[in-house]
Order: sequence, then structure tokens, then C-alpha cells
Amino acid sequence: MKRTYLGEFEEIVLLLVASLDGEAYGVALTHKINEETDRSVRLNQVQAALHRLQEKGMVASRLGDPTPERGGRRKLLFTVTAYGYRTLHDIKAVRAQLWSGVPANPKLAIGL
Repeated sequence: MKRTYLGEFEEIVLLLVASLDGEAYGVALTHKINEETDRSVRLNQVQAALHRLQEKGMVASRLGDPTPERGGRRKLLFTVTAYGYRTLHDIKAVRAQLWSGVPANPKLAIGL
């Protein structure tokens, strides 16, 4: 199977969808990204990333139950697919391999 590459933001979104284990939705992901990465992201950016990940087959969505807090509106909940998990594991393995080649005490460039 051809490997699909992810940008950094899509990778972060996919990791957080996995960590929320079936309870991931746009607003929760936006807050989590802002907290965990100290980045300021907007809901529409997260929704666009979720849409791209769904088109790639890495996440699936379903409608959750209506909740009184949301005035009866249902949340669109996301979960990671088997392909999404395989992609995350591949990315982790590549990063670990690359990090293993970084010296513990690197020679630092001076004056750059």
C-alpha cells in the first residue's frame, strides 16, 4: 500500500483523536491542541484537518447523542481507523530511527 504522508498539524490532530478514544470532536480538539502545544488554533483549522484525515481514510466520524448542554445538538465524534493507527506507528518508527542517529553531545555551530 502506498504510504500517505501527514503534515505536522494533521499528525497532531490524529494523535489527539487517538488519545480521546472515541470522544474527539472539533471544539474539544481545538482546546486540547491549544493546551498541549501552546499554539493558538481555530476551530475551522481543526475541522479542515479532520476533513482531510477523513478523506485519507485515517479517521471515521459518527453522530453522538444529543446533550442538554448543547440545546439538543449532536456532536460529530471522530475515531482513528486501523489505517490511521498504522500511519501513526509508521511515523513514530521513522522518527525514532532518525533520532537514534542524533549524537548525544552534538558539535554546535558557533556564530550562526
